[in-house]
Amino acid sequence: MTKFAVNAKLFNVVKMKELQKVRHLRCCVHWREENMTVTEDFSRLENTYQMEAEVCIIFSDFGKMQNVCNLLIEKLGTSVTISPPHFYHTPEAVDTLRRQVCVAAVGNTRRKAQEVCRLFGQSLGKPFLIREEEAKEWGGHIDSNLSNTSDSLTMQERIQNATVYASCRVFAVFEIKGKENRRNKLL
Repeated sequence: MTKFAVNAKLFNVVKMKELQKVRHLRCCVHWREENMTVTEDFSRLENTYQMEAEVCIIFSDFGKMQNVCNLLIEKLGTSVTISPPHFYHTPEAVDTLRRQVCVAAVGNTRRKAQEVCRLFGQSLGKPFLIREEEAKEWGGHIDSNLSNTSDSLTMQERIQNATVYASCRVFAVFEIKGKENRRNKLL
């Protein structure tokens, strides 16, 4: 699975002090400020004021997201509700995956060509042509027996549905050097 971003939402009727704890936690666990948005909503309920805050945090590390969610629950207790994460891939992450898969396909092609050359007592030279024939990427599958509502999915099912797969087929033409060429270079 490529790097992914996780959107963890936190809904709560909080006191100002609790919201400050969340902001302080951001500094302690080193997530960037641009990856956190806080929406505060003040309302009047009879003779009192009520504040509801929503904190959205974007993560690119699943383990860090779990640690932060656990820390928020530990620090804020029952005054916090953490919604299930929303997984998605940025266009940059999918593009990086595409490039990595293509480079891996070229490397595999080269290694296979080297093995074939060794079978015939030859050595592989430089590539004359490398062409990407086909590149595909597709998302995880949703089992038809499962409801499409994200609330009914387990964490593993959410991760599977968000996983992006990629494949690449390449065509390569390499120079093949005979034994004589190697001996001439040594002289």
